[in-house]
Amino acid sequence: MVLFGYEFPLNSFWSILLYCILVLLVAWVIARIVRFLLIAYINRKGAKEQYSITRLKFIKNSVTFFIGLLTFSFIIYTVPQFKSRATLIFSGAGILAAIIGFAAQAAVSNLIAGAFIVIFRPFRVGDFIKLDDSRVGIVNDITLRHTVINTFDNKRLIIPNSVISTESIFNHSIDDEYVLTFNNFIIGLNADIDAAIAIIREEALKLDYIIDNRTPEQLEQGEEQIRIRVKDMNEIGVYLRAFVWVAEPWDEFRVKSDLLQAVHRRFKDEGIDLPVPMRRIVN
Repeated sequence: MVLFGYEFPLNSFWSILLYCILVLLVAWVIARIVRFLLIAYINRKGAKEQYSITRLKFIKNSVTFFIGLLTFSFIIYTVPQFKSRATLIFSGAGILAAIIGFAAQAAVSNLIAGAFIVIFRPFRVGDFIKLDDSRVGIVNDITLRHTVINTFDNKRLIIPNSVISTESIFNHSIDDEYVLTFNNFIIGLNADIDAAIAIIREEALKLDYIIDNRTPEQLEQGEEQIRIRVKDMNEIGVYLRAFVWVAEPWDEFRVKSDLLQAVHRRFKDEGIDLPVPMRRIVN
C-alpha cells in the first residue's frame, strides 16, 4: 500500500500499526481543518442568519463522525488482513448484523431526526423554545444525537433528537419575538375597581422593557396601551387581568414579577381593599 509516496508492505504487525496511525492522523488533521473553516464561516456570517448558522453547526458536528466512519472503512478496505476477516465476518454473520442494526436503531433515529430539524427548521440555534414548564431555554447546539438547551438557571438540558422532534414546541423566536403577558390580580369585593385598574396601568407603564403594540387603528380609536379587563368575580374577590406586551420572551417572567410587586405596594399604600374570603352563615 502506498501512502504519501511511501510504500507500506503491510505484512507485519508494526507496519500495519504504523499505517493505521498515519491514516488516523491524516483524518484527524482533515477533520480539524474542515471544522476550523466552518467555524470561521459561522463567525463571519454573524447572528443575522440563524438558519444558516444552525445548518453549519450541524454540519460541523457531523464532520468528525463521518470522517471517522470513512477512515475506519478505508483502513478495513486497504489492509488485506482486515479486509479478508471483515469479508468473512459479514458474509456469515447475518444474525450479528441484525443485532447490531437493532442496537443502532436509536442512534440512526436521532441522526435522521437531527437532519429533519435542520432541514425543516422548527427551531434554530439561539431560539427561545418551551416544551413544558420544566423544559424552557435557549437552543445552544444541535448535534448528530441530541439538542442542547441552555436553561435560565444556566444548566444544560440534553434532549435526544428523536424525542424533541416529536414534541409540541413553543418557539418564541420565529418571525415575531413579541410576547403578550397575562398579569392577574385579585382585589376585594368592596374595592374601587376603577382605582385599581388605574394603579395597575400606571405601574405597568413605568416598566421600561414593555412595548406599545397597538395598531394605527387602535391608536386612532384611543385604546389604552395597557388593556385591563375584569376576568371573574366570586366570594373571594374581583379578578383583574392586565395585558402587557414585551419585546423579548425572556422578559415575560420579569414583567409579571415586577408588576405584581409594584401593584401590591400601591394597593396597600392607597387603601385598595384586598381579597378576603367572605361567607354568610344562615341559621
